[in-house]
Amino acid sequence: MSATTRRPLPSIHNEEACRSFQETMELVGRRWSGAIVLALSFGASRFGEILALVDGLSDRLLSQRLKELEAEGIVVRTVVPSTPVQILYGLTDRGQDLMTVLQPLIDWGLESRTD
Repeated sequence: MSATTRRPLPSIHNEEACRSFQETMELVGRRWSGAIVLALSFGASRFGEILALVDGLSDRLLSQRLKELEAEGIVVRTVVPSTPVQILYGLTDRGQDLMTVLQPLIDWGLESRTD
């Protein structure tokens, strides 16, 4: 599609839709949240694996974001009773749905890079 050809933008019909859109953008736009969800979608399941995939992320922020994403129903935390205890993270169905709707944004970002 050329720069002069534009698709009509969807309208936000009501205040509830606008609020929902804003809340969603704030959730995925929170620093590191998108990268963490992406790392989980790539198969990372342990704290250290996520940390290794997300360059520049600190332990403290990863811990905080995982708690927030878990509270939002995006991430599930599983405690494996072993010695030592293992903590595994994964995407919930809601988290997988989020990745599905974010994929076009990922594609757009890749296509519009000007390296």
